[in-house]
Amino acid sequence: MASIWVGHRGTVRDYPGFNPSVDAEVIRKAIRGIGTDEKTLISVLTERSNAQRQLIVKEYQAAYGKALKDDLKGDLSGNFEYLMVALVTPPAVFDAKQLKKSMKGTGTNENALIEILTTRTSRQMKEISQAYYTVYKKSLGDDISSETSGDFRKALLTLADGRRDESLKVDEHLAKKDAQILYNAGENRWGTDEDKFTEILCLRSFPQLKLTFDEYRNISKKDIVDSIKGELSGHFEDLLLAIVHCARNMPAFLAGRLHQALKGAGTDEFTLNRIMVSRSEIDLLDIRAEFKKHYGYSLYSAIKGI
Repeated sequence: MASIWVGHRGTVRDYPGFNPSVDAEVIRKAIRGIGTDEKTLISVLTERSNAQRQLIVKEYQAAYGKALKDDLKGDLSGNFEYLMVALVTPPAVFDAKQLKKSMKGTGTNENALIEILTTRTSRQMKEISQAYYTVYKKSLGDDISSETSGDFRKALLTLADGRRDESLKVDEHLAKKDAQILYNAGENRWGTDEDKFTEILCLRSFPQLKLTFDEYRNISKKDIVDSIKGELSGHFEDLLLAIVHCARNMPAFLAGRLHQALKGAGTDEFTLNRIMVSRSEIDLLDIRAEFKKHYGYSLYSAIKGI
């Protein structure tokens, strides 16, 4: 069965003629020599799919009695180390670690939480939650609860539950009904019924939401984005806007995140590495195209210029 972490629009595919024991040996030599052979590490680890990298990890452990991840950590440093370790980590564990990192220490990185929880499928979320518990012996929901509050917390927990409908079928009657509920919960009353927004935006499928937003415009004569901005605030607003963008065009949403991470004085390596690694086998080709379309230069040249 195809992995739920693999799409049709990735930049990384299975490497033909793959041999995990040969790769493990090549990597071992690259690490063990005087000075590290970074070029070799890059060419092996970025040209194998994650499923293939997991086989290399197994071979490496069997042949040398050490975890590849630990040897990479011991030999490399900085962002390069972080990226190489990310490449040999199973996707669900990688995301679990990113979520943990977003909530660790003082202050929570709400943007990272929003980005991960809005762009993963329900099945991926279930795998991430399992990985999170395996690695940290705590439930993802408990950590989200203790690090966030209010409607933002409620919506994050709903997403973390992995209950979003994944069907591609759309129901026109439901779209009209949901659009009316959203209109009544916001524009059409004093105050806002936040729970209704959470319920619909966090549980309906993206194709269904797209249709609902079209119906919403018919009813309210406003775009849902403008209504959310007018009715809500703070991180809860940011989260719902992210869901709207993902439902309409997820690659464009992620291209926007990359653009943010790459512009200005310092690069946001945490975001850059996460999106490049986590989308490399899913939709990075589309993200790349959206980046070029929206910002007028290529993602490649933006990264090269760091």
